Amino acid sequence: MSKTVRHKAILDLLDEGPVESQDSLQQRLERKGFDVGQATLSRDIRELKLVKGSDGYRRAGNGSGSDSVLPSVMHLARQFVLEIRQAQNLLVVKTTVGSAQPVAAALDASHWPEVVGTIAGDDTVLVIATDNKKAQALAKHISELS
Repeated sequence: MSKTVRHKAILDLLDEGPVESQDSLQQRLERKGFDVGQATLSRDIRELKLVKGSDGYRRAGNGSGSDSVLPSVMHLARQFVLEIRQAQNLLVVKTTVGSAQPVAAALDASHWPEVVGTIAGDDTVLVIATDNKKAQALAKHISELS
């Protein structure tokens, strides 16, 4: 099935109410006939600009017309980032449980030149920087935001 159809199915599920976890969303999509892997689902969550709150994933802005607005890196770092560790050109950003996805999406949306990309789990974001020096500067920058 196409990405557009899958995105519509995700949004339809969220219209029924928040979905508590990525695993739950994946299972609910499977019941609707979508065979979607974790990486694809993470990408869908980022592309749809879904946010995860205490009750689970939902549309950003609650349908108030601000669906395309993602909270700032500063806001998310202050709220969710617990620790940042550097390993050469990689940063391991520990977050509160369930908060890695929005933090990674905000980092990607920031378009900072030193960020090559991110990979998010449930409470950890792997940030890939262009080199060791930029990773160190990036770690300092994110720490200052939180």
